[in-house]
Amino acid sequence: MITLSTPVQFIKGVGAERAQILHNKGIFTAEDLLYYVPFRYEDRTVLRGPAEVRPGETATVIAPVARAGMLRLRRKKWKIFQAEVGQGPHRLNCKWFNAAYLQRLIQPGQYLALHGKVEVDFYEGGLQMMQPQYEILSEPEALGSGGKSLEVGRIVPIYEAAGNGRLTSRFFRRVIHFLLESLSGVEDPLPLAVAEQYRLIPRWEAIRNIHFPPPGSRLSEFGEFRSAAQLRLIFEEFFFLEIGLALKRERARGVPGISFRTDPRIRECLKKVLPFHPTAAQKKALAEIVADMRAPRPMHRLLQGDVGSGKTIVALQAALIAIENGCQVVLMAPTEVLATQHFFYFRRLLGPSGYQVLLLSGSATAREKKVLKKLLREGAVQMAIGTHALVEQDVELPALGLTIIDEQHRFGVMQRLRLMQKGRTPDTLVMTATPIPRTLALTIYGDLDVSVIDEMPAGRLPVLTRQIPDEAAPKAYEFVRSQVSSGAQAFIVYPLIEESVPSEKPASGKKKPAGGVDLKSALRMYELLSKKTFPEFKVGLLHGRLPSEEKERTMQGFQSGEIQILVGTTVIEVGIDVPNATVMVVEQAERFGLAQLHQLRGRVGRGKRQSHCLLLTSRQQTEVARQRLAALEASNDGFEIAELDLRLRGPGEFLGTRQSGLPALRIANLLRDREILEWARRLAGDFVERGGRQELARLTNYIRENWNRRYGLVEVG
Repeated sequence: MITLSTPVQFIKGVGAERAQILHNKGIFTAEDLLYYVPFRYEDRTVLRGPAEVRPGETATVIAPVARAGMLRLRRKKWKIFQAEVGQGPHRLNCKWFNAAYLQRLIQPGQYLALHGKVEVDFYEGGLQMMQPQYEILSEPEALGSGGKSLEVGRIVPIYEAAGNGRLTSRFFRRVIHFLLESLSGVEDPLPLAVAEQYRLIPRWEAIRNIHFPPPGSRLSEFGEFRSAAQLRLIFEEFFFLEIGLALKRERARGVPGISFRTDPRIRECLKKVLPFHPTAAQKKALAEIVADMRAPRPMHRLLQGDVGSGKTIVALQAALIAIENGCQVVLMAPTEVLATQHFFYFRRLLGPSGYQVLLLSGSATAREKKVLKKLLREGAVQMAIGTHALVEQDVELPALGLTIIDEQHRFGVMQRLRLMQKGRTPDTLVMTATPIPRTLALTIYGDLDVSVIDEMPAGRLPVLTRQIPDEAAPKAYEFVRSQVSSGAQAFIVYPLIEESVPSEKPASGKKKPAGGVDLKSALRMYELLSKKTFPEFKVGLLHGRLPSEEKERTMQGFQSGEIQILVGTTVIEVGIDVPNATVMVVEQAERFGLAQLHQLRGRVGRGKRQSHCLLLTSRQQTEVARQRLAALEASNDGFEIAELDLRLRGPGEFLGTRQSGLPALRIANLLRDREILEWARRLAGDFVERGGRQELARLTNYIRENWNRRYGLVEVG
């Protein structure tokens, strides 16, 4: 007897070999298979004969087989099976490559249902279909316009193939149809009141209809994922996700934490270290953070804001509150460059008050690490700044009160957890310069409250951005010369290829194209720029393979103004804050992602002078690259740019769901279904707050038993 928990290898038509392919797709049980839904549908309700089709159209044909067999070709390695279908003068030649096995299946006299593109057969004359999808029908089925066929006479589901095409859409149709016929129904976990109030169809009806739309269904609704079946399952997925996240937040609020005091003396300390008057948005974000820190439970807050909006100074103030309460603070950054920049910044502002700040990174020697870890263990240091080295097992922080994580999306959820576990119940502040819509942020970072800095510091001028063709590079260099001659500084950035530099990923994430620039090319350009193009200026080089000491010297030289032009790689994407830099030149800009280009542009425009971003591009660009570059020219707003990036890349790649800990949704789509997400989130929150205890306990058990396995959702209670 088949149930929802039946392993897929025991379902008819699967077996051990195919089950392994399904396992690689995350499909282990019958229920998993039912939630492997079609990604599109084809209308095959209009059935025609060979006389009714025309070249160039995609058609569904039902006809008897007149002749069938292997074609005789001059090239023996080519094996083509052909079935000629139809009666009288109107015939259709159907051909399949490398399909000798069809000789055993397709015989003259049978009726075939065929679906494919109709073409002119220049080899034999007449019309043909190459590689059509087919189904062998019984004569009654053929006469009854397809009968119970899964391939024709209906809206047909199209599934994503698996195992490099070994498990086809046809395979999934047959196995899932068998499964639906074998099960008598499934339990509906959605609260009845919720389903009735919003007129959602039952779960079993939704599952059946999403795979095989009933007669009379509108193809357009299914194509837009707005049929009753799809809406029900999308809502269900979001609702249980949001219930789980709400339960996690509720449980987190019940954990005792540190209640930090913020008396007048601490407020005076904050005023002393502030290098400038904060914006209204910074004040609002700090007020939310302070309220969390004063509460007797651990803070879990996300601070998001555009590049250069001033998130770091807000984090510094939170750190100062923790330090003044006798606690230690750690700040973890994804790269040494960013960690080093934070170290310089925090040490400069906190050092005069006598606070000890240290830097711990992977490139430190074993001897250096031993000394630094001893200082942390003994409580002699108030603040530790570093990279992943901070989560090493032998890093001990006995008085840890606040953890700060910058560029949160670059870390895994478990890394954040390990850092938090260095203290008993420390407050946690995570920061990101990739602003995303609030509802998505509340879902992606489900256990975090969200603060947004949506205002730039006073006096900032928007960076002027423009594209320049590669052949006009000398003009761009002349512009750089004019800016540097007037006392400003400049960046010139090159993309890197992963195969050349294992420690740094390629800007595009793809293999090196012909004519691409690798690390050697960047080095050659540094030699060229420093010796021939700009011999009158001091030119520095910064990339990921430089020793830590050399990186530090280069950054300090650029910050002090000794280095006037910095030639770099994507390693400067984050972390370098030099207000005197007014020009960012990005070579081969079409090979960079939109968010990456916006981050690079954010390295300039931090002072009072007008800044410029020059995007040197080749004429060979993809349509997506053109959209990215046009968007960057048109807007400096990180929220607008993030919105476009979300549409171009899709939610999975853009949000880094595996890194953030968000489940990989099966049916719902965070971008397409954002309105349903907001609706489900609101209802889930109300249900957790005001729902009956018995019903809430039932839902909690359902999520614990099903969603932890299916989606990797962290334990909810």
